[in-house]
Amino acid sequence: MAIVFAVVVILLLLLFSAIFIVPQQQAYIIERFGKYKTVQFAGIHMRIPFVDRIAMKTNMRVNQLNVQLETKTLDNVFVTVVASTQFRVNPENVATAYYELRDPAGQLRSYMEDALRSAIPALTLDDAFARKDDVAFDVQKTVGNEMSRFGFTVVKTLITAIDPSPQVKNAMDSINAAQREKEATRQRAEAQRIQIETQAAAEAEKTRLQGEGQANYRREIANGIVDQIKSLQAVGMSINDVNNVVLFNQYLDVMRSLSESKNAKTLVLPASTPGGYQDLYEQVTRAMLTASEASGSGTVPGAAPSSGSTGSHARTR
Repeated sequence: MAIVFAVVVILLLLLFSAIFIVPQQQAYIIERFGKYKTVQFAGIHMRIPFVDRIAMKTNMRVNQLNVQLETKTLDNVFVTVVASTQFRVNPENVATAYYELRDPAGQLRSYMEDALRSAIPALTLDDAFARKDDVAFDVQKTVGNEMSRFGFTVVKTLITAIDPSPQVKNAMDSINAAQREKEATRQRAEAQRIQIETQAAAEAEKTRLQGEGQANYRREIANGIVDQIKSLQAVGMSINDVNNVVLFNQYLDVMRSLSESKNAKTLVLPASTPGGYQDLYEQVTRAMLTASEASGSGTVPGAAPSSGSTGSHARTR
């Protein structure tokens, strides 16, 4: 009875040792008497105890390898390049990946470093920053072709950092700051030029409008004087009386304007004002006569006529 029980136990142990389960995203390499037999993927499987053995449990998930190396660019700037590559075992070449490479990560690192040292020195520092995606694609293509011979697939390669030395960074910052300051100075000068042109145009327009306003003002004054003269003549006043009235009104307007001005001033007037107006009138008349004689004219509009010619002068006006 004990013998039967022992046999049953042995058979159960053999049965359990013959059955094995492969987890998801893994592959088991089975060897028979030390020789490769097959690859088993996820699921339940059978093997011959003491004849077949599980040589390797291969992870089929994507792995990532980070590579950091120092190299120089085409313009002799030393930079530290950090690259990340994602790779996995090709399901169709699990046995090749196991038997061909002892250290897949180390081999992949060597290929990555070699490809980066070939790509970066062909570019200037600015091009290395601007074309890092192209560099990553070239590295992925080169490394992928090499690793595919050993049963591995390179999924993606990224250039995550390109770091120059601190001295180079400071120099680049200084250059950028100088360029931005140059552009800012140019923009400020352009804005100042526009402001000056706009201000000059505004001043010119202001002067033009002031001139037009002054001309219109004087024109209206002249029209008012003409209307005033016609009104006075219409009531039968002689031309001399009209001239006296108009000139005296202008005299009073000037005096009123001077008195209402806010500017501090001292004004000396004739003591007999408004009686002194006659002196002013005579001075103006003499000045007009002098100017008329110099020009060869014998008649001065508005001047006091000589004896016996008042009526004739009035009729001429």
